Amino acid sequence: MSLSRRTNEREQLDLFRALPGDLAPRDAQDLMAYPFFSLAKSKRLTPIDFKAGTIVIRVEAVPEHGMATIWDADVLIWAASQIVEARDLGLRPSRLMAATPYEILSFIGRGVSARDYDRLKAALDRLQSTTVATSIRQPNERRMHRFSWINEWKEKADPHGRPLGLELIVPDWFYAAVLDDALVLTIDRAYFRLTGGLERWLYRLVRKHGGRQQHGWSFDIAYLHAKSGSLSPLKHFAYDLRDIVRRQTLPGYRLTIQQPPDAPERLSFAPIDPAALASLEQRGTSRAGDKL
Repeated sequence: MSLSRRTNEREQLDLFRALPGDLAPRDAQDLMAYPFFSLAKSKRLTPIDFKAGTIVIRVEAVPEHGMATIWDADVLIWAASQIVEARDLGLRPSRLMAATPYEILSFIGRGVSARDYDRLKAALDRLQSTTVATSIRQPNERRMHRFSWINEWKEKADPHGRPLGLELIVPDWFYAAVLDDALVLTIDRAYFRLTGGLERWLYRLVRKHGGRQQHGWSFDIAYLHAKSGSLSPLKHFAYDLRDIVRRQTLPGYRLTIQQPPDAPERLSFAPIDPAALASLEQRGTSRAGDKL
């Protein structure tokens, strides 16, 4: 994106100052259902290529920063939570958002040391440099929407050089999804305490597809492997999945591995307490719903 275009975009957007308080964490369902992020903490340069029916996704990274990770996506959960909360309060959100690193880090359950601030800036760099092309919410699969997770970001300082926080611009594709009631879900705050990339990805998938399904949902493990975008071989992926099932680490859901007769292994999941899940959704917003 050219400098003049970025300048024009900034001038056309109203600045939205992050809201204070303990907001309910919201996630965009499209990001929960499809492979958009690296699940590894090591630098990933191999693109993600995914196709299922009319859905096409390609995610590419640059050598300098590597692909945005599922931990970096916490910044987008923060942004989605701010946008939805502002809308529900009758305020006017914007794609141009201002916050302090402390506000973002505290929301996503991170530390607030200088090292944590540096890690946040590295995450913002990966979100800005990672490019996505997808047919999701396009008229047909030949029409691709191309964007980065963050159009731009910058640090702000006063005339004496003291830090004033940062500003970032989220893309139209993400912003439109967040403003659509049917495309946002409230997630359990315990999600931020999940340490593994696979279990974080799995929680988002389970939360999206489990939804209000009292009797749960299930997926073929080989399909889950393709849907994750993971570079891990299927055999290793299945082993790691069984370990998550053994430890039962996903908040609010019970996982089981099923072996149907003459059929591939499946991962099944169901809410531990459907009433608690309903309460989680009500704490988020009375307007949000599951689009399954």
